[in-house]
Amino acid sequence: MDKKTILVLFGGCSVEYEVSLASGRAVLEAMAGSRYRALAAGITREGQWLLYTGPLERITENTWHSGDCVPCTLDVSRGSRALLLLDGSGRRVPLDGAFPVLHGKNGEDGTVQGLLELADVPVVGCGALASALCMDKKRSLLLAASAGVRVPRGFWFTPASPRQAVHNAAGEIGYPVFVKPVRGGSSLGVSMVRTEAELDGAVAEAFRHDGEIALEEAVRGREVGCAVLGNGDDLRTGEVDEIEVREGFFDYAEKYTLKNSFIHCPARIPAEQAEAVKEAAKTVYRLLGCRGFARVDMFLTAEGEPVFLECNTIPGMTPHSQYPRMMAAAGLPFPAVVETLIDLALEDRP
Repeated sequence: MDKKTILVLFGGCSVEYEVSLASGRAVLEAMAGSRYRALAAGITREGQWLLYTGPLERITENTWHSGDCVPCTLDVSRGSRALLLLDGSGRRVPLDGAFPVLHGKNGEDGTVQGLLELADVPVVGCGALASALCMDKKRSLLLAASAGVRVPRGFWFTPASPRQAVHNAAGEIGYPVFVKPVRGGSSLGVSMVRTEAELDGAVAEAFRHDGEIALEEAVRGREVGCAVLGNGDDLRTGEVDEIEVREGFFDYAEKYTLKNSFIHCPARIPAEQAEAVKEAAKTVYRLLGCRGFARVDMFLTAEGEPVFLECNTIPGMTPHSQYPRMMAAAGLPFPAVVETLIDLALEDRP
């Protein structure tokens, strides 16, 4: 029986482009020994789609787009399930599904998922609606709160909001306060504001990344995460992890350097608290309509209560990233995670 072909998309028009290159390469390497055949397509920073057939190390070197490439695009005719090569040949490359490994905007936010769904291409991971909801910290928190999951106290603003209203909200929450873009990833544009004098600069930085920002309380407790895998009611979780930050907070630089932080997996918490985190993660995952996989980030208060922060629908996907490490700690190594995710995307599909 021929292997089914899965289109792996990496790169993308996002500030998280380099992270996507690392994740995309790792997924392609993991598929090498799987039951599926990988079809690699990179998206440049400018948005050009290129079918890539060169060495995988050139992806993380960011030289992949300078050779071994053919311009391409998705055939959006429903049911065609193919890439169209734009080299003048008119050739179509059939595919059976797609695995977007695209972090941040223009990839993790439902845009690419919507395109694939329009063409009736099975998508690995969350669909358009869940991806858009999870990228939006305001609306995902409001939905979680409506289901009885505790969330940080917060307020939301647009550039038209009065400056004084922002300052009043920060004072009402109490310093320190987090200032965040509502839609974004990898903590880009996020600031921990300790005094009112720092607030205006943090607000301006957040607005550089999105047209709506959030002010949130700094929840006291342990920062924990939970990897969730599955569809519907058939869910499994990885071991809960815990981020220990010695200075500041877990911002973009810390996520990828760990200079002042350490990730404990499993988390240094009692078993009953870990179970509470897992149950809260599954509740949020189902509520937001997630499929395939997601990493749910939370704080755990001193009293052992999980506080939902955000849901990442395409978390870092190298073997050393949080999601794969949590699943490995629960007995599912990275290649098996990748293969299982593709299985989930193709189940019940012709």
